[in-house]
Amino acid sequence: MREFLENFQHIDPIALRIGPVAVHWYGVGYLIAFLAAFLLMRHYVRRWQLDMSVDDATTILLGAILGTFLGGRLGYCLFYDPVYFLTHPVAIVDFWHGGISGMSFHGGFIGIFLGGWIAARIVKFPVLRLADLGSIGAPVGFGLVRIANFINGELWGRPSTLPWAIVFPDAPLVAGVNVTRHPSQLYEALLEGAVLLVLMLILAHRTPPRPQGQLFGWLTLFYGVFRIAVEFVREPDAHIGFLGAAGGTGWLTMGMVLSLPMVVGGIILICWTAKRGQKEIRA
Repeated sequence: MREFLENFQHIDPIALRIGPVAVHWYGVGYLIAFLAAFLLMRHYVRRWQLDMSVDDATTILLGAILGTFLGGRLGYCLFYDPVYFLTHPVAIVDFWHGGISGMSFHGGFIGIFLGGWIAARIVKFPVLRLADLGSIGAPVGFGLVRIANFINGELWGRPSTLPWAIVFPDAPLVAGVNVTRHPSQLYEALLEGAVLLVLMLILAHRTPPRPQGQLFGWLTLFYGVFRIAVEFVREPDAHIGFLGAAGGTGWLTMGMVLSLPMVVGGIILICWTAKRGQKEIRA
């Protein structure tokens, strides 16, 4: 198992080169995710007999793409290293080069919701119903991006001696040795991707659909729980470490802190929408 997984660390992070343009697996993951989300959205629009044209769906897709990337980038800058990016503002948009870079899931989550909300206003479609439609396909993106993280050899787990623990070449040394670590990216791909997708498809099967916002609430709740669980074996960002811990030891991470409001918010949304029933809530 260990040798099989370590073979993926030798895959070129660049999936395709077209002249000077390099297409990374990370980008391929996003592309497939948005396509899958679009197709699933169109399927459930027909299944639930909702009033959404192809043009409306395209507008919504564009809003979601812009919201994801803008929110993900700005969220990373704000949540993970605000001091650096405030003193180096050019680095905010210069994320394709080396150095401090990245995308934040939680920022992207906020961004895609805001992008979808604006698009829903434009096409005059109920915002929470749109959030439900987007929630069905979202786990596809969660899973593919985590697999891309694994191929890129980033966001690794904490040291482990389990049979499937592997060595990540760029991980920090422990007592001068590059030890085996949890492939936490694959844990997230399984829970936040495959398991969450199955749960959302089960919840979405009901016709007519559940009250507006129910699926979005469940997605938010499940993701928060899964992310917090994996954080216990995921290595925290080196420049942040464990929060409130002396000497770099502890258990609380930024990922946990950012995911806890998702759990609480998901529960509140599920209860509130259940109480409202099928009353329409427009954008």
